Amino acid sequence: MPASATPEMDPLSRPADLDLGTFSDTPPWLVEPDAMVWRRRVPVLRAMTRRSVPELTSPPTVPPVRRMVRTVYELGSAVGLWALRERRADAATSRAAISRRIRKAAEHLGPTYIKLGQIISSGEGLFPTELVSEFKLLRDQVPAEPFAAVRRVVEEDLGRPLETVFSRFDPVPLAAASVAQVHAATLRDGGIDVVVKVQRPAVASLVRLDLRVMAWLAPFLIGRIPIAALANPPALVELFAETITEELDFRIEAQNMLDVAASYAELGQRSFVIPRPHPELVTRRVLVMERLDGFRFDDVAGMTDAGLDTHQIIRSGMIGFLEGCMICGIFHGDLHGGNLFVRTDGRTALLDFGITARMTPTERHAFLRLLMSASMNDVKGQLAALRDLGTLPPDTDLDEVIRELKLDGPPIDPTQLTPDELVAEIQKMVKLLLAYGARLPKILMLFVKNLVFLDGAIATLAPGLDLFAEITHLSMYFATTHGERIAAEIGVAPDAYAMDLSGIKAGFGVDPTVTTTLTYAELRERRELIRSRLRGRVG
Repeated sequence: MPASATPEMDPLSRPADLDLGTFSDTPPWLVEPDAMVWRRRVPVLRAMTRRSVPELTSPPTVPPVRRMVRTVYELGSAVGLWALRERRADAATSRAAISRRIRKAAEHLGPTYIKLGQIISSGEGLFPTELVSEFKLLRDQVPAEPFAAVRRVVEEDLGRPLETVFSRFDPVPLAAASVAQVHAATLRDGGIDVVVKVQRPAVASLVRLDLRVMAWLAPFLIGRIPIAALANPPALVELFAETITEELDFRIEAQNMLDVAASYAELGQRSFVIPRPHPELVTRRVLVMERLDGFRFDDVAGMTDAGLDTHQIIRSGMIGFLEGCMICGIFHGDLHGGNLFVRTDGRTALLDFGITARMTPTERHAFLRLLMSASMNDVKGQLAALRDLGTLPPDTDLDEVIRELKLDGPPIDPTQLTPDELVAEIQKMVKLLLAYGARLPKILMLFVKNLVFLDGAIATLAPGLDLFAEITHLSMYFATTHGERIAAEIGVAPDAYAMDLSGIKAGFGVDPTVTTTLTYAELRERRELIRSRLRGRVG
């Protein structure tokens, strides 16, 4: 039996709710959706949250003055001190310095900016490398709320003293993040061990204030700061608002857990385990859920000693992630090492569903066409799909984009360019894309963020993985498992599908006519060479 497979269970002892979702085999309670009273308002809450985004991100005539002054002071001081002390240093030192100062300013400004930094920290390739590296420090440096504040939130939301619900509640959190922190506890009823997620007391009001300030400042920053290749400051504020506002109501998060678990059950994909939210103890600011355990995602030695196949764990993770995107149109939107771990049976437990990507049918079909076009090396098909996802304006002349970006020409190997040539090529590409009105929609940003995490997971768990062989395996899996459905949805005859790795190889910057294998370790060497050239340290 593969390490990531689900052990066969006696049908008589199999929990009934496994038909509803990919939950654990040892339930502390059963998921009965109709009995979960907190679920009833979730559709309304989700709609209200979506409607609030345009208001929160429209530049106000007068922003919240006190918060704006504090924000301008912190960010202005960071930029000002950098301009005085480090701006004229060599390029690498200058970029590292401004990134460090912005990270410290985010820490001083509190939860909203820390959350923004955490999202940016998962966007390697989308944001400057130095900024990503600095903001990664924000993942583990969020101070916890005092236990008195945690107790107050729990008691206010549950409407009773903490001791009447829990026989034990650890005052020291298991983890503290920007929006909430989680505590281990034991329910008084049944002595069940649980995890309790508690929202920071003032975070909701502070987030809304900060979004108003960001919306007011963003138009003044257009063209003034190098933030990302495919987004300007107002677009980033809108994207961030869409991402963080749903995190502020844990009833929405608990429903996300049920929906993602249901999507995997529908797929027959049992490589993942989702914790069960409690039938009753879920409110806007408190979420009680099943406690799961396992290996940290970077504990390769522990997994190997337990006899787990780390290559199979990676393969199952990639298949499950792509199936959720392509077939069901829903996926966990914030994969990182703190949000998952590997159980002793090889299945991956997914945690923290505050950021969950949901696609409309139109978006899912466009996304499906994007990935299928990429595997067939259909450049125009990929651009058309990106246009339909919102990356390019609806009236974009795709043939002109292909000509301008030279996408119909031979691939360029970035390792063969000088630093000046490489920087010029990137700047040209970015300038042309921005001229066409390119932007980064939320769905694509979350997908790319997760790919970045999976990229790092491969480096940790399977550095010898042959990437081209794995891509071929993934394509064959989808062709055999979902081929008829995919063909029907995107209007392609099953026998017309022909995989062409040349475009994928070109994306890695390798010669498609020569290279037959590429391990992840070899890819990392190429990337480091490219980074060195960009920093001007090599030839």
